Amino acid sequence: MARRWRVRWASPWSTALARDLERPLAVVNVGGVANVTWIGGDGTLLAFDTGPGNGPIDDWCARRAGLRFDSDGGLAATGKVNRGRVERFSEHRYFALKPPKSLDRGDFNDSWADGLSAADGAATLTQGTARAIALAARHFPAGVAQWVICGGGARNPTLLRAIAEETRGRVVTALDLGWDGDALEAQAFAFLAVRALRGLPITFPTTTAAPRPLTGGRLHLP
Repeated sequence: MARRWRVRWASPWSTALARDLERPLAVVNVGGVANVTWIGGDGTLLAFDTGPGNGPIDDWCARRAGLRFDSDGGLAATGKVNRGRVERFSEHRYFALKPPKSLDRGDFNDSWADGLSAADGAATLTQGTARAIALAARHFPAGVAQWVICGGGARNPTLLRAIAEETRGRVVTALDLGWDGDALEAQAFAFLAVRALRGLPITFPTTTAAPRPLTGGRLHLP
């Protein structure tokens, strides 16, 4: 069960960072797997994995192009998206499951792009990641004013364009908002530590399926 809720640290910290932003909004962390935190106008949280993030794209680049990853989305930018494959990908049963829900890095792979050229496969997988993020909105209690993208995916202009296309919404990056995208995770754990010290909840039914809002951790002094 531990690996199933590995991303939920982001939810309370996202709310704190977004306290002055128009709500509802969605904060999307695109790592190997992508996850979203929906923040309502009253601070209500909903968090879950949207689907694949950079993982399948990285695997494809390593397998088909001898690259560690698609730097700046350059390979995908030269390819053509296979729309038929993206539509079939969209029918994956995971997207219809109600949240909270979570994925492992290996739950989605790059095999559904097999048979395409290196560039077309990268483009198609990138569009698939964006489509999965957009499909998350079907589970939101209300539409969002903007999508805030953080994580490694925020450094990929091709992916950002695809997300804007698929969501048909306003897409900004953490950097656009003045957030330190490289330090968000470290900041989040420090923030949760302080909440735990104060006995405040750090996990919620709508983020981890906890039975009620719960704090966590124990302070051990020498």
